[in-house]
Amino acid sequence: MSIYVGNLAFEVEDKHLSDIFSDYGKVTRVYMPTDRETGQRRGFAFVEMETPQMEDAAISALDGAEWMERELKVNKARERENRNSGGGGNYRRNNRY
Repeated sequence: MSIYVGNLAFEVEDKHLSDIFSDYGKVTRVYMPTDRETGQRRGFAFVEMETPQMEDAAISALDGAEWMERELKVNKARERENRNSGGGGNYRRNNRY
């Protein structure tokens, strides 16, 4: 399982999150998605910890906490939804040309 961390400042780095979450147990992974086109961080991250108990403690303590002048959104991450790789083929069907 992993933890979703939202409403992050764009200057936050992996090591910052590791430091904050390590107060609640061992951090095993931090993943910060970036925009494909710009390479800029997207303002959220995923943190994995060694045990579910450590994750629960971090969520309880950090959800709603103010950090770097922002209120953190911290909760259990949801499973990623499958996306169709269709590519928007509805143009001809919905629009006459």
